[in-house]
Amino acid sequence: MLATWTVGLSASKFADNTKLCGVVNTLEGREAIQRDLDRLERWACVNLMKFNKAKCEVLHLGWCKLKHKYRLGREWIESGSEEKNLGILVGQNLNMT
Repeated sequence: MLATWTVGLSASKFADNTKLCGVVNTLEGREAIQRDLDRLERWACVNLMKFNKAKCEVLHLGWCKLKHKYRLGREWIESGSEEKNLGILVGQNLNMT
C-alpha cells in the first residue's frame, strides 16, 4: 500500500516494514517529514500497534550534507549509512550493490 501523506512525501507500508520518503531541501520539507512521523506514531497508538524504534533510522541521500534530526514519539531516530530494499543495498552516496 502506498499512501501520500503530504505534498511530495509518501509512506509505504508492508507486512512488517514502513518507509517514509520525501525531498528535504527546505525547512518546510523537514517539518513535513516530522509532521508525518508524528502522524504515523499517532496512527500506531490508535491501532494498538508499536514501531520497533530500535530498528528505525534515517537515511540521508544526495549531495547535501545537512542532516536534520527526526524523532518518533519521544525518541530520536538515528542516522544510517545504507538501506537494503528488495535485496539492493543503497548507500548515502547513492551507490547500489
